[in-house]
Amino acid sequence: MRLPPAGTIEVAPSILSADFGKLASEIAEVAAAGVKIVHLDVMDAHFVPNLTVGPPVIAKLRKHSDLVFDSHLMISEPARYVEAFAKAGVDHITFHIEVADDPDGMVARIRDLGCTAGITLNPETPVRAIEKVAPLCDMVLVMTVRPGFGGQQFMPEAARKIVDLRKIVGPDVRIEVDGGIDPDTAPIVVSYGADTLVAGNAIFGQPDRAAAIDAIRKACR
Repeated sequence: MRLPPAGTIEVAPSILSADFGKLASEIAEVAAAGVKIVHLDVMDAHFVPNLTVGPPVIAKLRKHSDLVFDSHLMISEPARYVEAFAKAGVDHITFHIEVADDPDGMVARIRDLGCTAGITLNPETPVRAIEKVAPLCDMVLVMTVRPGFGGQQFMPEAARKIVDLRKIVGPDVRIEVDGGIDPDTAPIVVSYGADTLVAGNAIFGQPDRAAAIDAIRKACR
Protein backbone atom coordinates (compact mmCIF):
# COMPACT_ATOMS: atom_id res chain seq x y z
CA MET A 1 0.00 0.00 0.00
CA ARG A 2 1.07 3.58 -0.61
CA LEU A 3 0.34 6.80 1.23
CA PRO A 4 -2.65 8.65 -0.24
CA PRO A 5 -1.71 11.73 -2.28
CA ALA A 6 -1.03 14.82 -0.19
CA GLY A 7 -3.94 17.12 0.50
CA THR A 8 -6.63 14.67 1.54
CA ILE A 9 -7.32 14.71 5.28
CA GLU A 10 -6.51 11.27 6.69
CA VAL A 11 -6.96 10.02 10.26
CA ALA A 12 -4.21 7.58 11.29
CA PRO A 13 -5.12 5.68 14.48
CA SER A 14 -2.12 5.12 16.73
CA ILE A 15 -1.76 1.60 18.11
CA LEU A 16 0.04 2.94 21.18
CA SER A 17 -3.41 3.42 22.74
CA ALA A 18 -4.85 0.13 21.46
CA ASP A 19 -5.20 -3.13 23.39
CA PHE A 20 -1.90 -4.92 22.68
CA GLY A 21 -3.54 -8.20 23.58
CA LYS A 22 -5.72 -8.00 20.47
CA LEU A 23 -3.92 -5.69 18.07
CA ALA A 24 -5.14 -7.42 14.90
CA SER A 25 -8.80 -6.99 15.84
CA GLU A 26 -8.20 -3.42 17.04
CA ILE A 27 -6.69 -2.55 13.65
CA ALA A 28 -9.54 -4.34 11.86
CA GLU A 29 -12.05 -2.25 13.78
CA VAL A 30 -10.58 1.06 12.66
CA ALA A 31 -10.17 -0.27 9.13
CA ALA A 32 -13.90 -0.95 9.09
CA ALA A 33 -14.42 2.73 9.91
CA GLY A 34 -12.74 3.64 6.63
CA VAL A 35 -9.26 4.74 7.64
CA LYS A 36 -6.45 4.13 5.17
CA ILE A 37 -3.46 4.46 7.49
CA VAL A 38 -2.55 2.95 10.85
CA HIS A 39 0.29 4.52 12.85
CA LEU A 40 2.77 2.03 14.34
CA ASP A 41 4.66 3.46 17.31
CA VAL A 42 8.08 1.83 17.50
CA MET A 43 10.00 2.61 20.71
CA ASP A 44 13.31 1.24 21.96
CA ALA A 45 13.42 2.33 25.64
CA HIS A 46 16.52 4.32 24.74
CA PHE A 47 15.62 7.21 22.45
CA VAL A 48 12.33 7.35 24.32
CA PRO A 49 11.53 5.90 27.78
CA ASN A 50 9.19 3.18 26.59
CA LEU A 51 9.32 -0.11 24.69
CA THR A 52 6.74 -1.23 22.14
CA VAL A 53 6.63 -3.38 19.01
CA GLY A 54 9.34 -4.48 16.60
CA PRO A 55 9.54 -6.21 13.20
CA PRO A 56 8.32 -9.67 14.37
CA VAL A 57 5.05 -8.24 15.72
CA ILE A 58 4.54 -6.05 12.65
CA ALA A 59 5.14 -9.03 10.34
CA LYS A 60 2.35 -10.91 12.12
CA LEU A 61 0.00 -7.92 11.90
CA ARG A 62 0.76 -7.50 8.20
CA LYS A 63 -0.98 -10.81 7.50
CA HIS A 64 -4.22 -9.41 8.91
CA SER A 65 -4.42 -5.93 7.40
CA ASP A 66 -4.26 -4.12 4.06
CA LEU A 67 -3.95 -0.66 5.64
CA VAL A 68 -0.93 1.53 5.05
CA PHE A 69 1.48 0.67 7.86
CA ASP A 70 2.97 4.01 8.88
CA SER A 71 5.92 3.14 11.13
CA HIS A 72 7.31 5.87 13.37
CA LEU A 73 10.77 4.79 14.50
CA MET A 74 11.37 6.41 17.88
CA ILE A 75 14.68 4.61 18.18
CA SER A 76 18.32 5.62 18.60
CA GLU A 77 19.77 3.72 15.63
CA PRO A 78 17.18 3.73 12.83
CA ALA A 79 19.79 2.95 10.17
CA ARG A 80 20.37 -0.46 11.76
CA TYR A 81 16.72 -1.46 11.56
CA VAL A 82 15.04 0.09 8.52
CA GLU A 83 15.65 -3.02 6.42
CA ALA A 84 14.08 -5.25 9.08
CA PHE A 85 10.99 -3.06 9.24
CA ALA A 86 10.68 -2.97 5.45
CA LYS A 87 10.91 -6.76 5.32
CA ALA A 88 8.26 -6.99 8.06
CA GLY A 89 5.83 -5.24 5.75
CA VAL A 90 5.67 -1.57 6.69
CA ASP A 91 4.79 0.81 3.88
CA HIS A 92 6.19 4.03 5.30
CA ILE A 93 9.16 4.64 7.59
CA THR A 94 9.64 7.85 9.58
CA PHE A 95 12.85 8.46 11.51
CA HIS A 96 13.94 11.26 13.84
CA ILE A 97 16.30 14.01 12.75
CA GLU A 98 17.80 14.01 16.24
CA VAL A 99 19.49 10.64 15.59
CA ALA A 100 20.18 10.91 11.85
CA ASP A 101 23.81 11.37 10.79
CA ASP A 102 22.91 11.31 7.09
CA PRO A 103 19.20 12.09 6.72
CA ASP A 104 19.35 12.45 2.93
CA GLY A 105 21.03 9.06 2.64
CA MET A 106 18.47 7.53 4.98
CA VAL A 107 15.60 8.78 2.82
CA ALA A 108 17.25 7.25 -0.26
CA ARG A 109 17.82 3.95 1.53
CA ILE A 110 14.22 3.73 2.71
CA ARG A 111 13.04 4.36 -0.84
CA ASP A 112 15.40 1.67 -2.15
CA LEU A 113 13.73 -0.73 0.28
CA GLY A 114 10.37 -0.02 -1.38
CA CYS A 115 8.90 2.22 1.30
CA THR A 116 8.00 5.87 1.40
CA ALA A 117 10.14 7.98 3.71
CA GLY A 118 9.50 10.54 6.41
CA ILE A 119 11.38 12.74 8.83
CA THR A 120 10.20 13.97 12.20
CA LEU A 121 11.27 16.40 14.89
CA ASN A 122 10.63 16.58 18.60
CA PRO A 123 8.75 19.57 20.05
CA GLU A 124 11.97 21.31 21.10
CA THR A 125 13.73 20.76 17.74
CA PRO A 126 13.53 23.77 15.38
CA VAL A 127 12.17 23.56 11.85
CA ARG A 128 15.56 24.55 10.44
CA ALA A 129 16.90 21.16 11.51
CA ILE A 130 14.89 19.46 8.74
CA GLU A 131 14.47 22.22 6.17
CA LYS A 132 16.89 20.57 3.72
CA VAL A 133 15.69 16.98 4.01
CA ALA A 134 11.96 17.66 4.43
CA PRO A 135 11.30 18.39 0.71
CA LEU A 136 12.92 15.05 -0.17
CA CYS A 137 10.40 13.14 1.97
CA ASP A 138 6.93 11.80 1.25
CA MET A 139 5.68 12.88 4.67
CA VAL A 140 6.96 15.07 7.50
CA LEU A 141 5.87 14.33 11.06
CA VAL A 142 5.46 17.08 13.65
CA MET A 143 5.39 15.89 17.26
CA THR A 144 2.98 17.94 19.36
CA VAL A 145 3.88 15.99 22.50
CA ARG A 146 7.20 14.58 23.64
CA PRO A 147 7.51 11.10 22.12
CA GLY A 148 7.33 8.05 24.31
CA PHE A 149 3.89 7.95 25.91
CA GLY A 150 0.27 8.40 24.89
CA GLY A 151 -2.26 10.61 26.60
CA GLN A 152 -0.15 13.77 26.81
CA GLN A 153 -1.45 17.31 26.40
CA PHE A 154 -1.30 18.93 22.96
CA MET A 155 1.51 21.52 22.67
CA PRO A 156 0.21 24.51 20.62
CA GLU A 157 3.65 26.06 20.15
CA ALA A 158 4.96 22.86 18.54
CA ALA A 159 1.96 22.70 16.22
CA ARG A 160 2.74 26.14 14.83
CA LYS A 161 5.80 24.69 13.14
CA ILE A 162 3.42 23.22 10.58
CA VAL A 163 2.93 26.65 9.01
CA ASP A 164 6.65 27.02 8.24
CA LEU A 165 6.98 23.40 7.16
CA ARG A 166 4.16 23.70 4.66
CA LYS A 167 5.97 26.65 3.08
CA ILE A 168 9.14 24.56 2.85
CA VAL A 169 7.69 21.34 1.42
CA GLY A 170 4.89 22.75 -0.74
CA PRO A 171 1.58 21.01 -1.46
CA ASP A 172 2.84 17.60 -2.55
CA VAL A 173 4.33 16.33 0.73
CA ARG A 174 2.12 15.09 3.53
CA ILE A 175 2.41 16.75 6.93
CA GLU A 176 1.50 14.45 9.79
CA VAL A 177 0.82 15.52 13.37
CA ASP A 178 1.12 13.25 16.41
CA GLY A 179 0.21 14.17 19.98
CA GLY A 180 -3.01 15.21 21.66
CA ILE A 181 -5.05 15.11 18.45
CA ASP A 182 -8.82 15.02 19.02
CA PRO A 183 -11.90 16.82 17.62
CA ASP A 184 -10.78 20.04 19.35
CA THR A 185 -7.16 20.13 18.19
CA ALA A 186 -7.52 18.50 14.75
CA PRO A 187 -9.04 21.58 13.05
CA ILE A 188 -6.22 23.73 14.46
CA VAL A 189 -3.46 21.66 12.87
CA VAL A 190 -5.40 21.30 9.62
CA SER A 191 -5.71 25.11 9.45
CA TYR A 192 -1.91 25.27 9.74
CA GLY A 193 -1.46 22.89 6.78
CA ALA A 194 -1.46 19.36 8.22
CA ASP A 195 -3.30 16.60 6.35
CA THR A 196 -2.46 13.44 8.35
CA LEU A 197 -3.79 13.22 11.89
CA VAL A 198 -2.42 10.63 14.30
CA ALA A 199 -4.87 9.98 17.12
CA GLY A 200 -4.50 7.44 19.90
CA ASN A 201 -6.60 7.93 23.02
CA ALA A 202 -9.15 9.95 21.06
CA ILE A 203 -9.91 6.77 19.09
CA PHE A 204 -8.86 3.65 21.01
CA GLY A 205 -9.87 5.21 24.31
CA GLN A 206 -13.47 5.46 23.10
CA PRO A 207 -16.07 2.67 23.14
CA ASP A 208 -17.21 3.46 19.58
CA ARG A 209 -14.08 3.81 17.46
CA ALA A 210 -15.99 4.55 14.23
CA ALA A 211 -17.84 7.41 15.91
CA ALA A 212 -14.56 8.75 17.32
CA ILE A 213 -12.92 8.73 13.90
CA ASP A 214 -15.98 10.38 12.37
CA ALA A 215 -15.91 13.11 15.03
CA ILE A 216 -12.34 14.01 14.10
CA ARG A 217 -13.17 14.05 10.40
CA LYS A 218 -16.25 16.22 10.89
CA ALA A 219 -14.32 18.69 13.04
CA CYS A 220 -11.95 19.32 10.11
CA ARG A 221 -14.61 20.08 7.50
